[in-house]
This record gives sequence, structure tokens and C-alpha cells, in this order.
Amino acid sequence: MIAVATRTSTERPTTETRAPGGAAAAVPRATRDRLRLAGPSVVLVALVLLVALAEPNFLSMNALAVVSAQAVPILLLGLGQMFVILTGGIDLSVAALASLATVILATAIGSLGPLAVVVTLVALTLIGALTGLLIVFGQVPSFVVSLGALGFWGAVALVASGSTTIYISEGYDAIFWLSSWTALGLPMAVWAGVAAVAAVFCAMRFSPRGNVFHLVGLGETAAMMSGVRTRVVRVGAFALSGFFAGAAGIVLSAQQQSAAPQLADSLLLPAIAAVLVGGCAITGGIGGAWRVLVGALVVTVLRVGGSVAGIDPSFQQIVYGVVVIVAVAVTLDRSRLSIIK
Repeated sequence: MIAVATRTSTERPTTETRAPGGAAAAVPRATRDRLRLAGPSVVLVALVLLVALAEPNFLSMNALAVVSAQAVPILLLGLGQMFVILTGGIDLSVAALASLATVILATAIGSLGPLAVVVTLVALTLIGALTGLLIVFGQVPSFVVSLGALGFWGAVALVASGSTTIYISEGYDAIFWLSSWTALGLPMAVWAGVAAVAAVFCAMRFSPRGNVFHLVGLGETAAMMSGVRTRVVRVGAFALSGFFAGAAGIVLSAQQQSAAPQLADSLLLPAIAAVLVGGCAITGGIGGAWRVLVGALVVTVLRVGGSVAGIDPSFQQIVYGVVVIVAVAVTLDRSRLSIIK
């Protein structure tokens, strides 16, 4: 039974911040929290309008369907990453796991059909849990373990695939609907991503234990003394990260009708950026599924919109980097850090 307060990440204390001289800060914490909550959505709308001014066809249904479809793998990887970041850690292996998931799926789907989807999700969840166990019981920082996992599972994917692309023909019927079927003009993969966001939000908002990830991130010692099994929560966060990496790999396989050992590798930084740009704090304890959805759309519009608007790729990377740095600077909870390194 959890005996700690059930305050959510956005329901922070409304006390005013004191300036070094003792005077109250000009902006109360509650106001700053509201601004921090609304900021990503404002940025998303501004980016869409800017791209639409440069290329009006960007707001057409076909263009929006393409952008939203490209956002789905980033969204799914971001959702998994969110659980780890909420607990104060980071998982650098998610993109490599998604690539491995495409290889596992392509290898098994010919003989197992739809069951290969289940096998892939179970395998990636167990791999994520293994990473969490190594971190929790090995007392090794998540950055180090997940960096090693990135290289290890990337190499496993290379060996399993023979370092080549595997085209999916037999058994493709089990996943083709994700990219081929549409509803209201959008691929089913987009609706599946929205459903995943809604499910995560409901589980964290309405479940009695839904805020344990936030509690561990805000103060692991206090959470442990309040009865929260913090080790289980942290392992669970990495297991969920593995699960959503598997889901991202399945969507990528459906979109590409193929698998490759490095198919998702370029999505590592966008996935982390989606979590941070959406307003989840890198220090842990603050964040939610809808924030990740907004962050994934912002990152995708930055990636796709720049090309649509005809911006030089070098300037696109500059804008991309500036947005990520500003997002981290705005969402960083400095009240929990004595020294910024």
C-alpha cells in the first residue's frame, strides 16, 4: 500500500521562489509550471504555421498523413524512454532495440504469422527488463549500461540478419494494415500510436499506483521509505522501454516492408528529444504521455518541415539543436540540483 502523497508531476507546490537576497521571485512557481506546460504546444503550432507559410500544401491531408506516420516510431520510442526518464535514468539502447525488433519480426513472421508480433514484443520487453536488472542490482549508472546495451544488441541484430536487409513477403499480411489501412485519412499506425498514448495516460492518471514512476524520480529515498518498491519500478521502466521499442520496430517493418539491423538507429536522438521537447524533465519526476505526443510532433515537424520549406539541411540541424537545448534549459528542475555540471 503506497502511503505517500498522490500529487502528479504537474501539481507542484505553489510556493513562491525566493531570490538570493530573500525577495520573492517575480514569477510564482505555479505560473512558471503553467507556462512550461503550454510551451511545447505553442511551439508546435508556431512551427506548423511557419512551414505552412513557406509551403501551403503542408496543411493538406496527404502531407499531414505523411508527417503523422513518420512521427509514430519516434512517439513509441519516446513513450518508452519517458518511463525511464521519469525515474531519473536514461535508456540509450532504445533505437538499437527497435532495429533488433525488426530483425526478430522479419525472421519469425513467415512461420508464425501474427504470433510473431507477440513474440517480438515479449522478447524486447525481456531485453529491456534485463537492462533494468543490470542497472538496479549491479548499481551501475543507466547511461553506462544502456550505452553498452546499444552496442551489444546492435551487434546481435547484425549477426542475426547477416548484416543485410530482410524483405518481408510471407506473413506480411499480419502487419501491413498498420501502414495500408486508413481511418479519417490517417494510417492505422497513427491511431495505434494515439491509442497507446491514451492508454498510458489513463493508466498513470487513474491507477492507484500510476504515479510511482514520478515518485521515484522526485525522490527515490523518500519513495522507498514510503513503501514503494523502487527497484521493481525502475526495472519496470526499462521493461516498458523495451516493449515500446519493440512496438516501434513493428511499425517500422510495416512501413518499410523490410527489416534491417540499423533501420531505427537514427531515431535515438529524436526519441530523447521528443521526451524533453514535450516538457518532461531530464532530472526525472515530471512528464506524461501527452507531452511526449506533442514532443514527437514537434521533432517530426522540425525534421520534415525544414525539408518541405526548402531550408538548407545545415540550418535545419542548427534549428534542431537550438530547440533541444532550449527545451532542456526550460524544463530542467534546478531546485533539485545543488550544482549544474
